[in-house]
Amino acid sequence: MHGLINRSIQCFTRDMYGPQLWAKVISRSEFETDNFETMLSYSDDSTFTLLDNLAKELAKSREDILEDIGTYLVSHKNVEALRRLLRFGGVTFEDFLHSLDDLHDRAKLAVSDLELPHLTLREHATGRYSLKCQSSLVGYGSSFGHVMVGLLRAMADDYGALVLLEHEGRQNGVEVISIHLLESAFAEGRAFSLADKAV
Repeated sequence: MHGLINRSIQCFTRDMYGPQLWAKVISRSEFETDNFETMLSYSDDSTFTLLDNLAKELAKSREDILEDIGTYLVSHKNVEALRRLLRFGGVTFEDFLHSLDDLHDRAKLAVSDLELPHLTLREHATGRYSLKCQSSLVGYGSSFGHVMVGLLRAMADDYGALVLLEHEGRQNGVEVISIHLLESAFAEGRAFSLADKAV
């Protein structure tokens, strides 16, 4: 697993729950390090061990933790760069949805050895979509799709859209998320400018 994934779990835990909880997760996981490097690779087992032990510490399911991480990656001030990257997908939430097919390739441009699942959006009717997340991590059950549910929920809030989302499960390595866009301009979205703010 790319170190960026483990680092994201580390930052999520520290930012949302504090360093003491992260220390407990590391202790429970019996890892020698509590700091993951973004440009190194780690075993897939290490990533899922982290997730499962974090879930135990918080008395939540792995799926709930993954959704929370997806929301964190878009909404927390410490990871603003990802939000900016995603907002380049379009002016409206619908534009953003249609840009998801290209997310895998855009991520490759930023981090060439990062393997994200392939995303395929299908429009079934006005405001009704399904998003397929195809991953090679078949043996680990549902995973990235739940991150996408949290990310999509946070992005809908960012755009001010009212959306119903449901993870419909996984079959043959493909997770499916149903998306029902009820109203694209339900509330005022967060401010966004193509030009980065001067520091």
